[in-house]
Amino acid sequence: MLNRVSRRCFCTAAAASTTPSPWLFVGLGNPGEKFKGTRHNVGFEMIDAFAGSLGISMNIPLCKALFGEGFVGDAPVLLAKPQTYMNLSGESAGPLAAYYKLPLNRVIVFHDDMELPCGVLRLQEKGGHGCHRGLKSVINHFRGNREFARLRIGIGRPPGQMDPKAFLLQKFNAIARERVSL
Repeated sequence: MLNRVSRRCFCTAAAASTTPSPWLFVGLGNPGEKFKGTRHNVGFEMIDAFAGSLGISMNIPLCKALFGEGFVGDAPVLLAKPQTYMNLSGESAGPLAAYYKLPLNRVIVFHDDMELPCGVLRLQEKGGHGCHRGLKSVINHFRGNREFARLRIGIGRPPGQMDPKAFLLQKFNAIARERVSL
């Protein structure tokens, strides 16, 4: 008997299938030239670097994101850069995962992380949002489910008493840019 899954069902176990389930990689950031090259946009930069290495064009508008699809070997990959602005990223990520009926263990979110030194990458199997509003939005649109992986991209802490929000929206200086060169 076939198990029917609604488009908004987010599960953590993959259904048995002969065709490999795709991976969805979602890079968090803010759209527009104003934000290009800022610390908050390293998720977008990682998606662009990944897409470039695979020859995937990121020019399809889908579910409020710039979207591309391709393969890594035989594994299908879906790449997305939500165009909703960082704090509303879930408005894109949630519908994308639902549209493709993906279990959340096939979703990886790329995002900036001030708790990691600049240029350090850390893959985390699951977890909370750690006060990251983009991740909080994604979790909310996955109906509170936190069972998805995150690639945390270290951007370092703001110097001195600098406002963290201002730090996030600054472009990298030359030394920091070299550390995160994607």
